[in-house]
Amino acid sequence: MIEIEVKAHVDEPKQMERAVIALGASPIGIESQVDTYYNTPYRDFGETDEALRIRVQNGVSFLTYKGPKMDRVSKTRKEFQAGINDANTMGNILSSLGFFPVATVTKKRKNFRLGDFFISLDEVRNLGDFIEIEMSVKDSYNYEEKVESVFKLIEKLGISRESTIRSSYLEMVLEKKLTG
Repeated sequence: MIEIEVKAHVDEPKQMERAVIALGASPIGIESQVDTYYNTPYRDFGETDEALRIRVQNGVSFLTYKGPKMDRVSKTRKEFQAGINDANTMGNILSSLGFFPVATVTKKRKNFRLGDFFISLDEVRNLGDFIEIEMSVKDSYNYEEKVESVFKLIEKLGISRESTIRSSYLEMVLEKKLTG
């Protein structure tokens, strides 16, 4: 599966939530997510632009791999995810294989659906408030058209294409650690 994603910082989350609903989006729930990201000494995911994480979401756990970004304008990537029974045991398995945790990202996420679009308003610990608009496609055939449709939607919300962010929350957390 390919996840097409565009993200931007939000100054007024309540105002953005009203704008999302005004476009016709339906609220579909609030989630609490804790993502622990891993790396390996054999291949630096920071250099290859990949990610491996364990996500605990409202008590349910997943292992997710994200491939490198596929273009220069969005966060579009191949993504594979599998449910796991025990996040701690999976962390121990990864550690036994040489993987090590590099950072944890904690967020509260309000989710909305608008047609094929999945919209999230995220409150990310130590980073602030963001909007993510996602769309999933099965393969890369004509995915550029779908990327463009996500940009058109974010522009309807008053966010310019130039103000979108290609960095992941992990990249932002690691950057913040470096700059103190």
